[in-house]
Amino acid sequence: MANKLLDEIKWNDQGLICAVVQDKFSLRILMVAWMNAEALACTVQSGFAHYYSRSRRKLWMKGEQSGHRQKVFEIRLDCDGDAIVLLVEQQGGIACHTGRQSCFYRVFQHQQWQITDSVLKSEREIYSRHSDE
Repeated sequence: MANKLLDEIKWNDQGLICAVVQDKFSLRILMVAWMNAEALACTVQSGFAHYYSRSRRKLWMKGEQSGHRQKVFEIRLDCDGDAIVLLVEQQGGIACHTGRQSCFYRVFQHQQWQITDSVLKSEREIYSRHSDE
């Protein structure tokens, strides 16, 4: 299975692929993250989204600290093979570490960035016992 999963992917110079994460129900884009081969294989095997943290240089499962896991229903590879889309059910309704539904909560309007989504849960509440995702 690993070869069939990984063969058509065009990894970047760091061995990563961009993953766009979309809500299964609303179809809203929740976040963008990076995956390496191990993260993609763990995602397929477990059914929950795993990513590669470039800043921490390690594999991580979304929600391992916050509890806001992402159950994966579908994985799509784009025509060039250099980006994927994960169709997920966002557990807890929060994908962003800021406590919002989506990481894309700012819209450029009237020549400035406007915050359009409210905080559902404070970062302090989410990560009071844990380090940031």
